Amino acid sequence: MTFKQLFNKFNWSHYRKSISAIALILLAGALIELISLAQYNYAHNMVEEGLDIRAENEMTLKAVVVKSMLKSHEAMVRNYLWPIQHQLKKPDSIPRILKRLVTSNQDVMTCFTAFTPEYYPDRPRLFEPVAIRRGDSIYTKQVANELHDYTQREFYQQAVLNNTPSWSDPYLDVDGCGKVVTTYAMPLTDENGKIVGTFGIDLSTEGIIDTLNTRHNYPSTFFLLLTEDGKLISKPDSSHTQQSDVDAVVKMINDSTCQREFSSSCRSKVITFKSKEKGTGYAYHAFMKGHPHWQVVMVCYDNEVFAKLKDMRRNMLLLMLGAFSLLGFILYRVHQYVKRLHESRLNKERTDSELHIAQKIQSEMLPQTDISRPDVDVSGKQVSALEVGGDLYDYFIRDEKLFFCIGDVSGKGVPSSLVMAVVHSLFRSLSRNESNPSRIMHAINEAACEGNDANMFVTMFIGVLDLPTGRLRYCNAGHDAPLIIDHEVKTLQVNANLPLGLFSDTTYLLQEEQLPHESSLLLYTDGLTEMADTNHNLFGLQRIIETAQANLEQGKVSPSQLMESQHEGALRFANGAQQSDDLTMLCVHYHHHEEHTVLDETIKLSNDVHQVPELNNFVKSVSERLNLESSLSSQLMLAVEEAVVNVMSYAYPIGTQGDVTITAKGTDNGIKFIIIDEGKAFDPTMKSEADTTLSAEERPIGGLGILLVQSLMDSVNYERIDGKNVLTIMKNYNNKQ
Repeated sequence: MTFKQLFNKFNWSHYRKSISAIALILLAGALIELISLAQYNYAHNMVEEGLDIRAENEMTLKAVVVKSMLKSHEAMVRNYLWPIQHQLKKPDSIPRILKRLVTSNQDVMTCFTAFTPEYYPDRPRLFEPVAIRRGDSIYTKQVANELHDYTQREFYQQAVLNNTPSWSDPYLDVDGCGKVVTTYAMPLTDENGKIVGTFGIDLSTEGIIDTLNTRHNYPSTFFLLLTEDGKLISKPDSSHTQQSDVDAVVKMINDSTCQREFSSSCRSKVITFKSKEKGTGYAYHAFMKGHPHWQVVMVCYDNEVFAKLKDMRRNMLLLMLGAFSLLGFILYRVHQYVKRLHESRLNKERTDSELHIAQKIQSEMLPQTDISRPDVDVSGKQVSALEVGGDLYDYFIRDEKLFFCIGDVSGKGVPSSLVMAVVHSLFRSLSRNESNPSRIMHAINEAACEGNDANMFVTMFIGVLDLPTGRLRYCNAGHDAPLIIDHEVKTLQVNANLPLGLFSDTTYLLQEEQLPHESSLLLYTDGLTEMADTNHNLFGLQRIIETAQANLEQGKVSPSQLMESQHEGALRFANGAQQSDDLTMLCVHYHHHEEHTVLDETIKLSNDVHQVPELNNFVKSVSERLNLESSLSSQLMLAVEEAVVNVMSYAYPIGTQGDVTITAKGTDNGIKFIIIDEGKAFDPTMKSEADTTLSAEERPIGGLGILLVQSLMDSVNYERIDGKNVLTIMKNYNNKQ
């Protein structure tokens, strides 16, 4: 069989798809390599263009720092000039001032005052008191003599003859501190403005050198500082640079024939040179503005400027080779991945849709509007960590009492949200006919314990605030204690008790607290205290108290302001860390409100039902004075009679004499009757309903009980205050029937 026959017989169709895939990979690789080369060239050009900018920015920064250092010492000299001028007549005091200046600044080596010859008749002709730092010691002396004639020095001539403050070029102070210094001197005048000498300092150049040797862009980059005529002031650390490069750069800068170019901005000049160790280098140099007119030099090397770019290019090639080796496997599996991804997307969309509906239902269970009345403002806020959460809060007003709660279900997600919905519904239903928080808590606990196979529990706080008196009755079930914000911020004293859902026989204790006028109660879940930052530090109770204290000092004590400050403070503390738990807050701001009273009448009766006619006459008189309609007056008479007879019948034991005080208060909006007795604790709102099947003749006085009173009046409120039963029934005028 010939080769041609073998070639025709071979079935190439089996490999067509593989060959096509390989060709596709090779084509993609070629395109990626071309793109990579183009990107590298573009980046290389950008780095070259940006080098001038970076170098000039660095030199500008160094120059600014050096000038700032010099300016600060100039200001210090000016500040000490005044006390020197005022001590001119006391030359013996001047050395103390000089010593104080040297002591106050570690960079000042010498402080001097050089007077015009024969200024002091009783002193040497050349008189120059100085304070000199030597090691850790500072001493003063008079240094001028015929060998040390300061009048021939540049700093003296500039200051005295030219009346110009000036900095000298750095020099080695052999006779003084023994270090390289630069001198700053300014004219010294007497009280008449006449120049009598010069006053100045010798500043060590070590601080300037340290400034130039910090914060370099590249490891081998170094800075030089030269005088205006090219003398070296400071040089870099020898461990990072070659001395030969330093010498070469200084020589090239001082060589006017050396070829140099302007930078792209023309603010500096650039000399390109070859280093034996580092290869191609660039020396940027420019003069500092103003005086002293020194030169700042920055030296960097080509191999470091483009080092990261070259590393990036090499790494890209390695990554590309690795990517090509995986691409074939990826193409083989891509179909399966796409299929699984599609199925996963459909499942996620279905789950997201269901969670969205659940979230909407859950949010609608919470109060939709805030309460804002003359006597109380209430608002809540909830931020869920997931689509649905286990936090809850609720509030409503019944019979002049504010019922509110806040709770946190253990766990997260859908299971806790279901428990939250059950507990929320139980609170709503139980609070409609019960005013004792401990009994409400006990009933919720019994229901939560039934069938709790998942062992989920709920921390909860329930409060009932009597709005006319400010008395707060509350019960806690393992929840965080609320804050009371009055003239200070403090924690409400609560009994911890066990959370709901653990044991059905748990006893929940009732507690009471008197809320002051214009006070706030801030409740929150552990999502606030346990808000964590990126280092897992918790926001904590102390930060909550500090934030509330800041609100108090700023007068921002409305519920929305208090809660928003806490939320913003927690978010700032978290600094972007992901929230791990639901955050819920509830705030109650209480104002003790007294409406404008247009009528205030009181009658006192004994606990004798035969005095009911006198009571009716009292109610009739009040109605007439308020000019009420006859139908409303009849309703009031029937309701007050029923309430008072209940008190007479049950507050005092049989055979016991006692009094019942009835006060009628009329306002612009309604009328209220306050019924007070000193009998045994008796809550008529808790009495069983009357037997309405009896005829009117068979029913005793007061037989309809509290059921009738509640149907006739807008509000029926009972409180036990200072050993007295206080029953308040109220009717609003705008609800007249």
